[in-house]
Amino acid sequence: MGPGELHSQKMRWGPEVDPLRIGTGWEPDELERPWLLVESSAGDSHPGSVHLLEAANEVRAGAREAGLAVARYFCTDMCDGIAQGTHAMSYSLASRELLAMAAELHFRSGHFDGWVAVSGCDKAIPAHLVAAARLNRPVVFLPGGVMHTGPGDVSVDRMAELYADLRRGQISEEDYRFHSRTAAPCPGACNFLGTAVTMQIMTEALGLSLPGSACCPTTEPEHAGLARASGAAAADMIQREMTAGSIIDRRSLENALVVHSAIGGSTNAMLHLPALAAELGLDFSLERVREINKSVPWILNLRPSGEHTADLMWYAGGVPRIMDRVRSYLDLDAMTVTGATLGENLEVFLQADAVDRHAKKLEQTGLKPEDVIGSVNDPLAERGSLAVLSGNLAPRGAVCKRSGVVEGMMVFEGRARVFNGQDDALDAVFAGEIAPGDVVVVRYEGPRATGMPEMFYLTAAIASEPSLNEGIALVTDGRFSGATRGPCIGHVSPEAAAGGPLAALEDGDLVRIDMDSGTLDLAGNDGRHYSHTEADAVITERLARIGEWKPPARVGLMGLYTATAGPADEGARMDLGTLGR
Repeated sequence: MGPGELHSQKMRWGPEVDPLRIGTGWEPDELERPWLLVESSAGDSHPGSVHLLEAANEVRAGAREAGLAVARYFCTDMCDGIAQGTHAMSYSLASRELLAMAAELHFRSGHFDGWVAVSGCDKAIPAHLVAAARLNRPVVFLPGGVMHTGPGDVSVDRMAELYADLRRGQISEEDYRFHSRTAAPCPGACNFLGTAVTMQIMTEALGLSLPGSACCPTTEPEHAGLARASGAAAADMIQREMTAGSIIDRRSLENALVVHSAIGGSTNAMLHLPALAAELGLDFSLERVREINKSVPWILNLRPSGEHTADLMWYAGGVPRIMDRVRSYLDLDAMTVTGATLGENLEVFLQADAVDRHAKKLEQTGLKPEDVIGSVNDPLAERGSLAVLSGNLAPRGAVCKRSGVVEGMMVFEGRARVFNGQDDALDAVFAGEIAPGDVVVVRYEGPRATGMPEMFYLTAAIASEPSLNEGIALVTDGRFSGATRGPCIGHVSPEAAAGGPLAALEDGDLVRIDMDSGTLDLAGNDGRHYSHTEADAVITERLARIGEWKPPARVGLMGLYTATAGPADEGARMDLGTLGR
């Protein structure tokens, strides 16, 4: 692409542009180069973003060496862990929309020719994915990497369980305090297969980040090298005129879903991938998710469903090794930010010296790569990580992290214990008021009601009590952390606040969950089972009696988000077309 064809050069007609750029430190000759935005979520918000200024600086250095003029812009993300258990958690999905808009604002207002997204955690990566699709310009993702695990192999995902043990008197205050001070020993995303690690993996599976860049431990010198290489790759994309839309297509989305099935990833990806697809006008079907998870086995042995941590996955070969193990399910002709296809990238990466070097580091822990990343011939489970359910309680669908459910709980029928919010449900668990055989139903926690906060403490409290973890189920129109274990069914759509069937459930109703057939139904009451026709009639009659749900008054960001949020099965994204209706 010639200088005269660059968007940045066409936008320099205003007499203020050059002096203002020079005022930020650019040299006059840089004004003639392609302009690159480095959009980072750097900030002191949490360990997954606190180190990203240094990463952004490395990206800038690599891009400058490749002949670009570079500007760094910042909009940090919130920390779901710090917000957990409080009303601040309601801002989580809203923050995805805000960060996407910030990236859109920065790119459009700065007249850039391409950008590098530097982010590492739950909502910043999805936000940048949405922005990448919305802007549809050259973009490279640099995943922020992961931290190591604290003493005693305790990482942040264990803290909620330890807190529940503390409240029950099962561990000492001294032990709890020790782990609270050491579970996050360095910068990086939390070191388990939660949403942050899942979404880092998704960027690479989509072809938007360099091979081997997802989940690199932040203590590894290679992270800086990957950052520099990402800046250089952005220069190449601008020259090739490759856009996000030339990479994110039906093939890359299917590849991401295959990898998600193989790793046992967070259910939250089923909010973020549909939102990404919608921005580009691509179809996203929960039915297709169901089909993929029926055929692609679960092979990645990471906590919380498995045994190991994300830093060890990287040493075992990372995302390229995972994709190599499931290559028969992938479209290897999908394009990537390297300018090569996925298949070509795999061949180059897996022959590199770094793969053997990383494996030797893994051996120091007593593990072999196959202990962490299994094979399709010897999987952890024959099916993938997600169960997609539908039925009279979830006409538009619901999801469950199947990899976190023990075999004996795949089919479950129990008595409904209904709560209009997670706080009351958590109090009931701690008070011992929930018994094996119950189905805990938490409603009015969907996007339109409360912003769809995670229910991490509730699921952790259940998981830490063996009689409950393998004896009850949880059903909600809210969502869960990627650290969820047990039969937790979330994203029930339509949500109760939108007149969904969950609003009709009553204490004592029989709720039936069948992971194998993919159904979630009101099955009866008072020991009597309904026919499908009877169940539908009961739900219809009760909903008519309840009437329309009235939202509480909200202002600012939460007011905007809850007024415009779409259904969970479409990504719970803001639809500004609903304003004024």
